Amino acid sequence: MKFDFRTAVNSDLPAPQKLWSAFPKYNFVGGHNDADSLPIDEITAACNSVLLREGKTLATYSLESGPQGYLPLREFLVSKLDKYASMQCDADNILLTSGSLQAIDLINAALLKPGDTVIIEESNYGGVLSRLSQLDVNMIAVPVDENGMRTDALEQTLQQLKSQGIKPGYIYTIPTVHNPTGTIMSLARREHLIELAVKYDVAIFEDECYADLVWSGTRPPALYSMDSTARVIHIGSFSKTIAPALRVGYLVADWSLMGYLLSLKTDAGSGALEQMLLAEYCTEKFDYHVTKLNKNLQVKLNALTNAIDREFGTTAEYHSPPGGIFLWVKLPDTINTSKLSEVCAAEGVAINPGNEWSLQSDSTQYLRLCFANPSAETIDEGITKLAAICHREFGIPLHGHNQPRDA
Repeated sequence: MKFDFRTAVNSDLPAPQKLWSAFPKYNFVGGHNDADSLPIDEITAACNSVLLREGKTLATYSLESGPQGYLPLREFLVSKLDKYASMQCDADNILLTSGSLQAIDLINAALLKPGDTVIIEESNYGGVLSRLSQLDVNMIAVPVDENGMRTDALEQTLQQLKSQGIKPGYIYTIPTVHNPTGTIMSLARREHLIELAVKYDVAIFEDECYADLVWSGTRPPALYSMDSTARVIHIGSFSKTIAPALRVGYLVADWSLMGYLLSLKTDAGSGALEQMLLAEYCTEKFDYHVTKLNKNLQVKLNALTNAIDREFGTTAEYHSPPGGIFLWVKLPDTINTSKLSEVCAAEGVAINPGNEWSLQSDSTQYLRLCFANPSAETIDEGITKLAAICHREFGIPLHGHNQPRDA
């Protein structure tokens, strides 16, 4: 008789995953990137070059660079963060991780325990929401508008928590190209956030995984660079700039925290070959690649918004983001995007319903669309099909091919 592990697994596990078959034809979910922008030939050459020069270091854990990861990649990050984010740090402040998700897990393990309170943005990265829920942590949500986290609301929240004798474990924010709204926090709010964190003596957890994907090529300074008290923890990733499958993220923190994080990172090191090829490629080609990638992503965003305007007209609301790979769309309150996503999935259209990315009371009106991976043609076809499903299931839009917003 076949052993049934369903009788043996822990009762508090998440629901089991279904067997994966293939991506749907119209795939607007996940954080996939633009396949045509991947510099395959250059990455291949970089991999060959670094292996011929340093391949023997694969015989040791951590490539003879220590537990924080491949030193040349950390040194590249020192220069990149200085150039783009006005951050001054050294290689000893950087820990390379298996994607930014591992960085999040390490920070949570070091700073949180069940029953603790954290402050987060109301609409937020689904990976953070699910992890905090699993940790049995209290999440206090602060609204986000076109200028990022509303620090006036944050101040009220901090005052209220202090009156209750509660000190948050940290304030989590995605200030530059927010996920899912795509907004960029204003400089004034960044300054106010730092002031509040100092006043209430709270750590700041800054997630900057999308910060390089800004159409203009310029961005505000990172919170890490604006803080003189070493209370900001900064994380980033190569998933959105180079390739998500490489699974290389990074964490920047003061050594007073870094030592504890290293004691928690017990995986014997993140993928070495990925770190080696990224260092070899990015040192010479990162700027050129990101500039080209941003141009391609902006073309795809335009294809998406044009299709939404044509098919949904004014029944779909959004703010066109200044960068990133996501569009946060609000539909009429008669549409439940959780139900919509189930119907769409059965017909080859994958969308993220808003309740997976937000603690807002009206989150079921929202959906998150990733536009980076599909071609412009596929985006157009997919939105046309999405509108047809919405019309059939919810009667909205009343008919397809509405006039564009500026008509």
